[in-house]
Amino acid sequence: MSFAGLEKSAVAPAVLDGILAAQIAVAWAGEGGEAKRLGWWRTDMVSEFGGEDLFKRLLPGTWQWAVLQGVREAATRCDAEMRAQSHDADRLVTLFSLGFAMDERLEDRLQFHKRSGCAPAAALPVLSGVISPHWDRGAFEDWTKAHGRVSVEKVPVGRRLRGEQPESIELATGNLIAALVPLAAEYPMPHYRRSL
Repeated sequence: MSFAGLEKSAVAPAVLDGILAAQIAVAWAGEGGEAKRLGWWRTDMVSEFGGEDLFKRLLPGTWQWAVLQGVREAATRCDAEMRAQSHDADRLVTLFSLGFAMDERLEDRLQFHKRSGCAPAAALPVLSGVISPHWDRGAFEDWTKAHGRVSVEKVPVGRRLRGEQPESIELATGNLIAALVPLAAEYPMPHYRRSL
């Protein structure tokens, strides 16, 4: 599916699920609370005594989705703050900012899953291969490397992928994930710079 055609055409649910799972996996890995993982954002949503405990009491039917939605939101906000430091923030395409139409579709898909009654691991099977009770930095890094190799340039707001942004949203998303390697102490915000 080309980025240019997103406004006018449908995106397959499987494609949306793949991107949503990737966003959640990266958001989970970026947490830095009691169960510290990469520490890119100061949240503790996906931990037994953090967000899980709170949401189990507040939202007994959808707490698993609420926890993942919360950590995804934290990552999205961190990403937005970093993009805002660029003079052309609206031209940066990141894993958490794929353009208005795609971002809306992903949010709608998340709400669909939340209402479905299906557990996150069943709705998005990729998550069970990435998110685990115990943080394994090596396993997460292997998952990011499995998306291929990309060439990046370090710029003040993160890592800019070299070359043109692929027409395929799946390929572009995979490249953004691959550009997280090497894992850094701070969120490296891999991004494409959309041409005018």
